[in-house]
Amino acid sequence: MMDNLMLNNKIYLEGTVISGLDFSHEMYGEGFYTFSIEVTRLSDSVDVLNITVSERLIANLDLNIGNDIIVEGQLRSYNKFVDGSNKLILTVFARNIEPCIERSKNPNEIFLDGYICKEPVYRTTPFGREIADVLLAVNRAYNKSDYIPTIAWGRNSRFCQNLEVGDNIRVWGRLQSREYQKKVTEEDVIKKIAYEVSISKMEKVGKEDEVDIIMPEEGAV
Repeated sequence: MMDNLMLNNKIYLEGTVISGLDFSHEMYGEGFYTFSIEVTRLSDSVDVLNITVSERLIANLDLNIGNDIIVEGQLRSYNKFVDGSNKLILTVFARNIEPCIERSKNPNEIFLDGYICKEPVYRTTPFGREIADVLLAVNRAYNKSDYIPTIAWGRNSRFCQNLEVGDNIRVWGRLQSREYQKKVTEEDVIKKIAYEVSISKMEKVGKEDEVDIIMPEEGAV
């Protein structure tokens, strides 16, 4: 059972350390720390991603700013009380970290197998791009779930119009960070960062395990 739950949420990242370690929390006597890495996209823009790591994993690691590393683990979510309301926080829970000696062609890969827990929202941008927002619940051990925002493009987004709450889908893509402006008063605007999984390929898992496969969307990366 535990092995199966490890297989439904996998992420692989190659990036550069851009912040020092900050103590996050302690659980069952084990300390956990967070830090940030910068992962370069194929377009040469970058995603700044949060990593959570156990003190046991970093004992013999060199995580100095500027070092290139490989992070393998799972994408986790938790609620944090921020500015008077609960906010969904996403972090990469590292299960393995090692030095990155040579960069691969795909430095940011994620696979999720989960259930749609909110009606998908299909929309078009002012530039005419088709987008669908899909919130996935991915099961974790001890009857917990991670709630992960995902975004589909083009024909993948059109496919999402036929999906319903409770449907089991699998997605492949990358974890991205996106800056946006939030208006706090009439005059003041603050810069925020949202995290989501950009889907490049997806499939619906049927009751008989039949599968609808949607091919990768061009330009989704």
